[in-house]
Amino acid sequence: MPRMLDVSDAVRAEIGDEEADRLLAGENAPGSYDCTSCRTPGDSEQERTSTVLFVGDETAVLAFAHASCLPSQVVQVTEEQLQGAVRSIGAGDLAGGAPHRAVPEQAVLGVTSGLVLIHGELHPALLVEPTSPIARPGTITAGDDFLPLLIEQGFMPVTELASVPPVLHGWSVLLAMGQLHAVLQPSAHGGQPVAWWQAHQPLQVTDSWRAAANKHQQVLMYAAPVGSIGRQPREDLLRDALDKAAANGKLVAVALPLAGT
Repeated sequence: MPRMLDVSDAVRAEIGDEEADRLLAGENAPGSYDCTSCRTPGDSEQERTSTVLFVGDETAVLAFAHASCLPSQVVQVTEEQLQGAVRSIGAGDLAGGAPHRAVPEQAVLGVTSGLVLIHGELHPALLVEPTSPIARPGTITAGDDFLPLLIEQGFMPVTELASVPPVLHGWSVLLAMGQLHAVLQPSAHGGQPVAWWQAHQPLQVTDSWRAAANKHQQVLMYAAPVGSIGRQPREDLLRDALDKAAANGKLVAVALPLAGT
């Protein structure tokens, strides 16, 4: 049965017309899959499904997503991420056709927006906390490398929220139509930035948050390992949790330029 697949021109150009046509005919596409965006099950026979091609330096891996979560597209990632994903699923899954479940391993990143008071002035901020420990791509250890990986990218350890962190050039926060869409990072191949984090659906932000972002033209991003902050119902409680994480050496931060309005 033909699958309800979307194959974008960019994906077709990468995989070739023959492979794209086989996918559309249902020859190589899976019926059921785990969405590469929201991680919940999907069925390409029952709902529109996007083909998402992850491209590294030497390897390309095809994955699938609900069309409501992601459009069909080509995503540039590091070769290390791709090789780690391929190793993690075993060679058996790759035999006889396109890899079906080879997806760069990414825990779900919880993102919370809020205002942070520094030197008597309100700054727009995003807090990123994963739902599970982040291992270094390609490793099988049970450790949490989330903060070391971010520090390698240019994030700075924070011991207290007393000053605005330095700007991480090349990264940005994408706002469009007053909603939060993504955190962008430089592409490994140059050219257009790629999404480090992308909202499943654009996130609403408050008028005061958006006004502060437009005023400063940058957003402060704080990141902490799983279990450090948690979901806080009020901004004063969020600030207390941030202060505690910083004091315990479990917080890194940068300032990201604002893209969009």
